[in-house]
Amino acid sequence: MTDDSPQLPTPTARLRDRGLHVTAQRIAILEAVAACPHATAEQVETRVRAALGSISHQAVFDGLAALVDAGLLRRIQPARSPARYEDRVGDNHHHLICRSCHAMVDIDCAVGHAPCLEPATSAGYEIDEAEVIYWGVCPACRRPDPPDRSGTTTR
Repeated sequence: MTDDSPQLPTPTARLRDRGLHVTAQRIAILEAVAACPHATAEQVETRVRAALGSISHQAVFDGLAALVDAGLLRRIQPARSPARYEDRVGDNHHHLICRSCHAMVDIDCAVGHAPCLEPATSAGYEIDEAEVIYWGVCPACRRPDPPDRSGTTTR
């Protein structure tokens, strides 16, 4: 039996393709974001530290910034929320965030070819990206006894 699923480029290949130096820190950051989409920098730091043993707070922020600048990661900063990072780049998708637990999910563009890139007026700008964030309450938080942040139910 053969696996016909497309093989994703390794973090090393992705870094080289963008002309970046391949470092253990950058690989660990890419792997952390891949494992935990929409992670905060703090969550990435925790995962990277678990993988490498030690890394400075500043090194994580510098690594995230370099990977965002290279187009390997996307930085999302919803209103009144910490920045989050994902490795789904190069498409026109949006996000849905729970107002209660702050869970975030990807939402594909609703109609056709990037319709939200065509505003009523461009004010002379050359528009190349639009960011849409939908807010609501997730199914878990709408349950009669939603879980609290520690994973137990509240009454």
